[in-house]
Amino acid sequence: MTLSHISHPVEALILAKESQGVIERARQIKLMAFDVDGVLTDGSLWYGEHGEQIKRFNALDGHGLRLLRESGITVALITGREGPIVDRRAAELGIPLVQQGVRDKALALATLAQDHGCTLAETGYMGDDIIDLAALQRAGFAASVPNAPAYVTQAAHWVSSLQGGSGAARECCDLILAAQGKLGAFFAPNAMFMSGSIQ
Repeated sequence: MTLSHISHPVEALILAKESQGVIERARQIKLMAFDVDGVLTDGSLWYGEHGEQIKRFNALDGHGLRLLRESGITVALITGREGPIVDRRAAELGIPLVQQGVRDKALALATLAQDHGCTLAETGYMGDDIIDLAALQRAGFAASVPNAPAYVTQAAHWVSSLQGGSGAARECCDLILAAQGKLGAFFAPNAMFMSGSIQ
């Protein structure tokens, strides 16, 4: 897909700064999986006085995940940590595919792809740490964040300009949708009724 085939100016704006290789990888995606800590959050772990864990999520990221789902792209969360907060956030966004306490994220990604009839070339993963490396290396589209260690960003096909928990996942979602020519539909007059409230 070349920029001349982009049907909406917002899609052209997003894709103008991307290489053709990145655009082609993003265009193939049917299933996109995200790490949580450091990608959907800034990686901070806050604890209350009774040991309860608190995470800060970004509403723009959440809406981006919803836009992916509503465009027919399967969304999954794969995290090495465990806790009810992730399940709650996923439920708010309508994401049923949540795997917590995962040590082998490459295997988890490959299994998700197989279960949903996707090849690894049609599967993307966004992560930020050592535990994500194997999944990034297997994914057809590997994404990371600028505050990840250099050996992680070097393994990625694409790195967001925004940091984890601050719109990085939304940037990734917009790129995938733009590459597939699906983002422009959300700028139609009735698009807000399609996507619901920003989460």
